[in-house]
Amino acid sequence: MIFASGYREYPFWWEAFEPASPDLADVPRDTRVAVIGAGYAGLATALELSRLGIEATVIDANDPGFGASTRSGGMVAGTHAIKKPLISSGPDAERADRMMSDAADGFDLLQRVIEDEGIECGWHRTGRFTGAWSKAHLRDLEATAERVNRLCGANAHVVPPERQRDEIGSDFYFGGMVTGEAAHLHPALYFKGLRDACKRRGIAVCARAEVTSLKRNGSGWSVATSRGETIAGDVVIATNGYTGDVTPQFKRRLIPLRPYIIATEPLPADLARSLSPKNRSFSDTKRIVTFYRLSCDGRRMIFGSRVKWRDITPTEMAPLLYRLMTDRYPQLKGTAISHAWTGNVALTLDEQPHAGQLDGLHYALGCNGSGVAMMTYLGTQVARKIAGVANYACAFDEGGFPDHALYSGNARWLLPVIGNGVRLRDWLDRKLG
Repeated sequence: MIFASGYREYPFWWEAFEPASPDLADVPRDTRVAVIGAGYAGLATALELSRLGIEATVIDANDPGFGASTRSGGMVAGTHAIKKPLISSGPDAERADRMMSDAADGFDLLQRVIEDEGIECGWHRTGRFTGAWSKAHLRDLEATAERVNRLCGANAHVVPPERQRDEIGSDFYFGGMVTGEAAHLHPALYFKGLRDACKRRGIAVCARAEVTSLKRNGSGWSVATSRGETIAGDVVIATNGYTGDVTPQFKRRLIPLRPYIIATEPLPADLARSLSPKNRSFSDTKRIVTFYRLSCDGRRMIFGSRVKWRDITPTEMAPLLYRLMTDRYPQLKGTAISHAWTGNVALTLDEQPHAGQLDGLHYALGCNGSGVAMMTYLGTQVARKIAGVANYACAFDEGGFPDHALYSGNARWLLPVIGNGVRLRDWLDRKLG
């Protein structure tokens, strides 16, 4: 029996903070900026606009924070994604370097927000270990370490197989790479901190106000919701993995994807320390990434990935994740699962985050599964762009936001095609590399 007696199909993070809206703020008649989506990106946009003296109203179809912002693994990188791409060849080298540098700025920005706003969210700047899925991947990580050190000051170094146990209580990988400038936090408490910061500044966050239409209104926009209509000068789309039919131009550029996560029951202290001797977070060089870390109190293993490519319940996925976890940590066999959950992230067709303006709408979208720092950063950058801050520059606001003639936003058929092909490539890498 792998499920604990008190097992819940419910995000573990919600035990500390569950998104709720006991007092519904009214949708105002007008606002300078309407931000649609009350996750990290939306709240960061509104917060930065307020700092710059611009009024903003945040609107969400559900309770703010109900989506991925309170459901993620809570892992934070000081670099841009270093995994192998699923479907794209990636940007050109020069732009890729600028993205990497900007991602480092986003990491520093996140820490400043946490410090400036006094957010208690279990922030641990203790680094990440990226396991090499194959011997060839370990050789690739040598070049990666040089690059992220040069562009990000990432404090990265390669770990050979014989030193792997210094970083992770497992012999599963062929060595790996430590990135010193990486962290983990409690994602729901970080969200709560952003929400509280918005409240202190009098920013209206309108819950359970589903946007039903967006129409041009002179030089601005008419934003109709299920709880009233507002007239806005600018609109920011920050709906990410929950982007719907009201904005089809964005829906067809995003592939909603559900990672699944499990949490174990509390572990003996010595066992927990042996799993992560330096309290690192963990991922690997597979295309279908696994990600894991100890909970903020160091008592549980939080483990996430995706195995099946059709959407199933978290309870159905949990045994499959358990098998991946115990492949890496055989010593966890017999440990029960206390929680299992999922939530939408958004992939983009080029696998890069994007911010900018399309059809007159500002947007911060496409975290590709790495949203804690990135969506905070993109929301902040969008706010600065609206405010006309001098020297605005962001590599994620370059090159357009790609779509494809054969994709309209329905990912049900696309994900299995991508997933099965990627799974084969990962298998070949492990066997042949």
